[in-house]
Amino acid sequence: MKTLLRIVLGFIAAIIFVIVMMVFFGISNEPDVKLDWVMNQADIERAKKILHEGYKTRADEIGTIELSYADLNLAANYLLNRFTKGRALISLKENKLKFEVTAALPENRLGKYLNITFRLGNEDGNQLPTLTKFKAGKLLLPSKAAAFVIQTIIKHSKLNEYFLLATDPIKAVAIDDDKITITYHPSQATLDTARDFLAHNTTQYDHAKVYKSKLAEIIRQHDPDWRLSLAELLQPLFALAYQRASLDTAIEENRAIINTVNDYVNHSKSVATPIKPFYSAFIYKRNDLAQHFIGAAAITTSVNSEIAQVLGEEKELHDARDGSGFSFIDLAADKAGTRFGELAIASPRSARKLQEAMAGIKDYTDFMPDPRTLPEHMDEAEFNKRYGSTQSEAYQMMSKRIDELIAAMPIYKQ
Repeated sequence: MKTLLRIVLGFIAAIIFVIVMMVFFGISNEPDVKLDWVMNQADIERAKKILHEGYKTRADEIGTIELSYADLNLAANYLLNRFTKGRALISLKENKLKFEVTAALPENRLGKYLNITFRLGNEDGNQLPTLTKFKAGKLLLPSKAAAFVIQTIIKHSKLNEYFLLATDPIKAVAIDDDKITITYHPSQATLDTARDFLAHNTTQYDHAKVYKSKLAEIIRQHDPDWRLSLAELLQPLFALAYQRASLDTAIEENRAIINTVNDYVNHSKSVATPIKPFYSAFIYKRNDLAQHFIGAAAITTSVNSEIAQVLGEEKELHDARDGSGFSFIDLAADKAGTRFGELAIASPRSARKLQEAMAGIKDYTDFMPDPRTLPEHMDEAEFNKRYGSTQSEAYQMMSKRIDELIAAMPIYKQ
C-alpha cells in the first residue's frame, strides 16, 4: 500500500514539476512571436468560414477539409484571440506541423507573455497527429509529459468545449507540403452542439438570462413616443450587476450585459428569441452611433480591442467607397465602445469599478464624448485628398484627438 501511495504521489509531483517548468521558463517580458499582425475583416470572415466548414456534412457522413497553411494560421489566430491577445505561427518542418505561440498575460510579477513552441506529427502509422516536441521558452520538455499536462489544463478550462468539438469527429489528419487534409465523421449530437456553439460566437453564461429578462422589462416599459437612449439600456443592467456581482464574476457579468444589449441594438440574427418590440437606440440623436458603440464593445469583450479597432476603420473605408462616406463621428463611437469593452474585462477590479460608475450615470454623455464636430460624409476621393490613408500623419492626428476626447471622460480614468 505504501509503495502504491509513493507511486501516486511521485506521479502527482512529476506533473506539478512539469507545470512549474512550463510556467517558469515559458513566461517572459519579451514575445517570441511579434504581435505585429492584426486580423482584418476579410481574415475574420475567412476564419469563421473555415470553422463553420463542418456544417456542410450531415450526421454520420464522412467529410474532408483541405486547409492551406495560410488558412490554418487564420483559424488558429482567430481562436487564440478569442481568449487573449496573441499570435500563432504554424509552419511545416520535418513533415510535422510546427506551432510557435505567444500569448499576452494578465498583469503579474513573472512576465508579460507566455511563449511556447510545439510540433504535431503522424508517428508509428497513426492517422491522428500527436505531440512530438514541446518547448516552454527555451526549455525542451518531454513530449508525453507535456501532452498529459496540456490535456489536463484544457479539460479543466474554457478551452475544453472548443477542444471536444474540434477533436471528437476527427478521424485522420494528413500533413502534406502545401496543405493538411482533415477527415471527420461527426455524430448528430456533435453537429447540434457545434451549430449552437458557433452560431452565437460568444461565450454564454447562465446569468445572461437575468440581464435579458431585465432588458425585456425595460423595453416593455419604454414609451414609444420617446427616443430610446442607449444609456436607458446600459444603466439599469450595470446597476443590477453592481448589486449581484462579485470580483469573481464581475468580468463574466459585464460581458453578458454587453452581449445582451448588442444583440438587441444591432438586431443579432443568432438570438433564437429576440426581445420585442424593437426600438432603435440612440446616442446624440443618432442610432448609428449607438450601434457602433455597443458593437465595438461586444467585439472587444468577445475577441480583443485590436480587432475591434481594425473592423471600425475597415467599415468607414468601405463607406467611403460605397456607402455614406468615411465618418470620424462613427469612428469615435467605435473607439469609445472599444475603450468601454476594455475596461469591462481588463481585470476583476476594473470590471467592478465600471459597474459602479455605470450604475450612477445620468445619460450617454457620461460614457460617450460629443463627436458631432468631427468630419464625416467623405467619399473616397475626399478622404484621400484630406487624409491619404489611415497611416498618414493627418489621420493619426485626428485619431489622437478622438482618443484624447475619450480619455478626458471621468468614466475612462481608471
